[in-house]
Amino acid sequence: MKFTSITTFASLLLVSALSSVGASPITTLESRDVFVPPVTYPHAGTVWTVGQHHNVTWDTSGAPVNITNKIGQIMLRKGDLTTPLILAANFDILLGRTTVTVPWVLDGNDYQVVLFGDSGNFSPEFTITGA
Repeated sequence: MKFTSITTFASLLLVSALSSVGASPITTLESRDVFVPPVTYPHAGTVWTVGQHHNVTWDTSGAPVNITNKIGQIMLRKGDLTTPLILAANFDILLGRTTVTVPWVLDGNDYQVVLFGDSGNFSPEFTITGA
């Protein structure tokens, strides 16, 4: 059998990969639950005006003990698209509310807030005016 540099390299790569697999520590993962709290405000019929401050609220009564991600973020959605506008970030999802400032956007009655944390949850559609 004739060894070439490619054969030698492939053999070394295989041995290296196999040795690192055997050296990996075994860890036990803690079971976690996905938490999808329903957004309670804004609700259908709500009207926000650009520049105002509002408390976005959600129901935390069904929160499991082990939540996958407790750090929340709220983004604005218009129509079928989540915009890049972050209204709030880095808050504890278990607080059940956070204050946002209504951004300068076009008037519309098809806005929603998206509550991210453990998963994404949408508010009902509401109106933003005053652009």
